[in-house]
Amino acid sequence: MSDLKADTGRLRECSRSLQRIYDEFTGRPNPTEGYSAAELGDARIMSAFGDFADNWRIHRERLAERIRTLGVITEDAATSYEGVDAQLAAALRKQDADAAHGGGFG
Repeated sequence: MSDLKADTGRLRECSRSLQRIYDEFTGRPNPTEGYSAAELGDARIMSAFGDFADNWRIHRERLAERIRTLGVITEDAATSYEGVDAQLAAALRKQDADAAHGGGFG
């Protein structure tokens, strides 16, 4: 029989950390916001900065969604492991109680 172990506390900690990363990632403004052509010195730089901002926004949204999904998965995994463990423990206690009263499987 294999000894499967899951550190559900660690999974929940991971989920909370991913949520904090998601919050930071989505709560920050675009790094290119607030600059004018005068501050950047040239319209071409402003254009390149704008292109970067558009590209960054798209990729940041995708990455943020993946981070959020991974956080949900780790939380769900911890809950599932704990549920299975509780069901197994209950079944084993019932089997022990049945055996103590002269019963067997069934």
